[in-house]
Amino acid sequence: MVYSGAAVTTIQRLMQPTSHQLTSAEKKAAAALALIFSSRMLGLFMLLPVFAIYGTELAGFSPLWIGLAIGAYGFTQALLQIPMGWLSDKIGRHQVMLLGLGLFALGSVVAALADSVYMVTFGRVLQGAGAIAGAVLALAADLTREEQRPKVMAIIGMSIGLSFAAAMVLGPMIAARAGLSGVFWFTAAMALLAMGLVLRTPKAIHQAPQRETLAVPALLGKLLRSPQLLRLNLGIMLLHFLLTALFIALPQQLLALDFGSDAHWHLYLPVLFGSFVLMVPMIIISVRKQQEIAFFRLALVLLFSATLLFWLGAAQLPLLAAALLLFFTGFNYLEASLPALLSRQAPAGQKGTAMGLYSSAQFFGAFLGGLAGGLVASKFGLPAVFLLSTLLTIGWLASTVGMSVPAKAERLSIDLSNKTSREAEALLLQLTGLPGVLEATLVPEEQRCYLKVQAGSFDYQQLQSLQAS
Repeated sequence: MVYSGAAVTTIQRLMQPTSHQLTSAEKKAAAALALIFSSRMLGLFMLLPVFAIYGTELAGFSPLWIGLAIGAYGFTQALLQIPMGWLSDKIGRHQVMLLGLGLFALGSVVAALADSVYMVTFGRVLQGAGAIAGAVLALAADLTREEQRPKVMAIIGMSIGLSFAAAMVLGPMIAARAGLSGVFWFTAAMALLAMGLVLRTPKAIHQAPQRETLAVPALLGKLLRSPQLLRLNLGIMLLHFLLTALFIALPQQLLALDFGSDAHWHLYLPVLFGSFVLMVPMIIISVRKQQEIAFFRLALVLLFSATLLFWLGAAQLPLLAAALLLFFTGFNYLEASLPALLSRQAPAGQKGTAMGLYSSAQFFGAFLGGLAGGLVASKFGLPAVFLLSTLLTIGWLASTVGMSVPAKAERLSIDLSNKTSREAEALLLQLTGLPGVLEATLVPEEQRCYLKVQAGSFDYQQLQSLQAS
C-alpha cells in the first residue's frame, strides 16, 4: 500500500472490492515468475535423490565428494544471493535473471560432460552462482500492487514446494533412463526455458520500496544480532542441512535393502503426497487456533521422530518409509511457516534485509549439510548421518525456548516526496501515536516512511486524515 499526500484516493481505491483481486497483468506476472523460479529449483533439487547412486561411476567418487557435490551449489548461493539482488537494482531485474540462468545452464552443461566428481562439483558451484531469488522476488514486487504482493509471493512459494515434489519423482526416472548426465542435460534445458520466460515477462512500470524487497547493507549487522530473527535463520539453515544430509545416506540405504534405484520414485511420490495431506491441516489449525509455536514444536518433534527412526530402523524398508513420511510432513510445515514468521518478526522497512539473510542461511545450510553429511558418512558410515541429524533436531527443539510470535501485521509504505524534512518528522510522530501502529521508520534518503501495523486494529481513515492535512 503506497500513499502520497496528493493521492488520498489511493486509500479509497484500496478499500474497494476490486483491490482484493489480482489483475490480469498481476496473474500473468505471478505465473511467469513462479515458473522461472520453480524451473530453476527443479534443476537444483533433482540431484538429491540420484547422485549418491549414479555418481559412483565418476572418477574420485567418495561419500565426502557426494556431500560436496550435492551441497556445493548452496555455498555460492549463500555468498551471492544478496549481492545479486543489489546488482538487479543497478542494472535491472531481467538482466540479472538472464545472467543467473545463463550461469545455471553453463554449470549444468559442465556437470553433464564431466567424467569426475570434481568437475561435477565445479558445475554445481556454477549452478549456484546463478543466484536469482532476490531479483525474481524484487521483480514480483515491482509488477504488483503492494496489497497484492503477499498473494504473488505465496504463489511463488508454493511453486517451490511443487518443484521439489516433481524433482523427487523426475530425478530417479530420468537417471534410470539417461544416467546422471541426462539429469544435468534436463536441468540445462529447464534453464534455457526459464530464460525464454524471462524475455516474455513484462518489465516493471515502477520500482517497489527497496527496503521491503532487497537487503540494505547497513542493516545486516543489526538484524544478525536480533535473537528472534537469529532463531529463524538458524532454523532454516538446520532444515536444509537435514534435507541435504538425508539424501547423502537415504538413497544408498535403500539400495542396501535391494530397493532398485529405478523404483525409488515409487516411494517418494506417495510419501510426498501423504506429507502434504498431513501438513495442510497443521497449517490451518495453527493459524485458526493461534497456536503457531505449539505446531512449530510439533513439526520439530516429527523431524526428531523421523531421524531417530531412520537411525534405528535403517535395515527395514517399512520403517524407512514411515520415517520419510514423518520427515516430509515436518519439513513441509516448517518450510511454509518459517518465511511467514520471519515476515512478522522483521522490523518496519527491513523485510528485504531480513529475507536476504534468511535466503543466505537457507542455502548455507544446504552446503553445510552436504559437507558434514559426506564427512560423517565417510568416517562412520551411513547410520551415523541419521544419528547426527537426530542430535541436531534435539538442539533445535531446545532453542525454541523463549521463542515468540508477534501479532499479525501489515506493512505500509508512505511516499513523503511532497513534504519537507520537518513535515515528514512531524508526520512520523503522529503516525507513531495512531492505534494499531506497531513500528514506524522514516528513511529520509528515500523520502518514504515504512509502517508496520496490527492487522484488524489499524484505522486507515485516520491515516487518510493525516495525509490530507
